[in-house]
Amino acid sequence: MRYELYYWPGIQGRGEFVRLALEEAAADYVDVARMPEREGMGVAALMRLLEDTRAARPPFAPPILRAGKLVIAQTANILLFLGPRLGLVPKAEAARLWAHQLQLTIADLVAEAHDAHHPISGGLYYHEQKREAKRRAEDFRTKRVPKFLDYFEGVLERGPGGGRHMVGKALSYVDLSMFQVIAGLGYAFPRAMARVKRKISRLTALHQRVMERPRMAAYLASARRLPFSTEDVFRHYPELDG
Repeated sequence: MRYELYYWPGIQGRGEFVRLALEEAAADYVDVARMPEREGMGVAALMRLLEDTRAARPPFAPPILRAGKLVIAQTANILLFLGPRLGLVPKAEAARLWAHQLQLTIADLVAEAHDAHHPISGGLYYHEQKREAKRRAEDFRTKRVPKFLDYFEGVLERGPGGGRHMVGKALSYVDLSMFQVIAGLGYAFPRAMARVKRKISRLTALHQRVMERPRMAAYLASARRLPFSTEDVFRHYPELDG
């Protein structure tokens, strides 16, 4: 099956968590909004999907995955669907639910990372809420990031994967998502992450192992992997890094 991924073309954002799973599995997919509009794709195709008033199950926002007749939105929901089809989650129901639970917790962390630089409104520019962002980012760096990462470090330590995998004994989409979280936080808050690095040795090692996987290494070195930027979910503003 050929999958169609709909996400904004200029950023990694929440769509990157889906891209990583598709790339690691060597899935047949097209990143629709990054393709030419003359081919019926591009941002115009994304907007047609979002604005389709006839849709019985309309998506609220990207990322969106089209798989045959199915149209699935929300990052964790997409990965719940893709995981067993791409071989990126154990077969047991309890393990699949555990993976989904972890992915939802990752979504909470990603939302807080975004709100560190946009604490009042996503509709305002960063420079319109810098004072509030500085307060929010300090709390995020000093309290929330350590709490989340300590939890995920403990999941690795106690899991059946011997400290190598978040779910089960083999690579899952949760491992790929944790790679993205560590990479994103490292970009946005390099000084803060340097201070907690000693306490998250398992997560750091997981990040390195994922990065070195052949398909991941090829993807990260390709033009398909967009760079981090200050237009994205994870943003680096030196004044927010403490």
